[in-house]
Amino acid sequence: MGIIGNLSSDQLDSFNSQGFLVLESFASPEEIDAMMKRMEQLLHEFDCFSTTSIFSTKNQQQSTDNYFFESAENVSFFFEEKAFGDDGNLRQQKELSINKVGHALHEIEPAFKKFSSSEKFSSLMFSLGYKRPVVIQSMYIFKQPGIGGEVVPHQDNSFLYTEPPTCTGLWLALEDATITNGCLWAIPGSQKNGLVRRMIRGEEGVSFDRPLPMYDQKDFVPIEVKAGSMVVIHGDLIHQSFENQSPKSRHAYSLHVVDTDGCKWAPDNWIRRKVEPEPLYVS
Repeated sequence: MGIIGNLSSDQLDSFNSQGFLVLESFASPEEIDAMMKRMEQLLHEFDCFSTTSIFSTKNQQQSTDNYFFESAENVSFFFEEKAFGDDGNLRQQKELSINKVGHALHEIEPAFKKFSSSEKFSSLMFSLGYKRPVVIQSMYIFKQPGIGGEVVPHQDNSFLYTEPPTCTGLWLALEDATITNGCLWAIPGSQKNGLVRRMIRGEEGVSFDRPLPMYDQKDFVPIEVKAGSMVVIHGDLIHQSFENQSPKSRHAYSLHVVDTDGCKWAPDNWIRRKVEPEPLYVS
């Protein structure tokens, strides 16, 4: 396949140094509109009484029922922690109560599949040195106004581990992301310290093999971006986001890619697919 990388040497140097890279205007307004409109339709069609699965990065154990595990090959809906009142009912309309939709949008939904398998997306992965990359999961993250949950400091390789580690996060801003509405924060260069812990799936569900380290918040820098910007995230980069206490949402489309050439998918990852994912390309 005659694929050509689309990152400059300066961009690659910055990524290798900082552990993240911002690519402005990576997605066109038309691509963003198509994905957001389709998600609006999916939410409208979603029966909120069919599941009450909640997603929380603070209490991962709570998030891992069969509905969660099966979402690896489906389009599944997860509520915010603060979506429900004491009476068990939603505090507000369902469209403002969902934390995320995942984890196979890139395979099942045409608007998302078109972007995720586009030439520019493959070129980006080629620039990063991938030989046979697969998108292993995708999520539409809402960061709802007022209740959009905190995402604690983490590394993507913790959840999507290959031997050797190959995960890269691709975080596309569908709306402007600011300090006010819960943008990403990262510790520049932290990927150089390697992986600190893994989430393991066992018979009892999932658990971490080590406790979450304590981080100094002064070490984090905000990654404020405009809609259409792609944030490329090294699998070992420490990053987080805070609760969205503003009246504005912060929609994003997040994908994670791993290589399948010269490395092995860990059998104790949370994702255990029944069907092998198709590679973006083979080089």
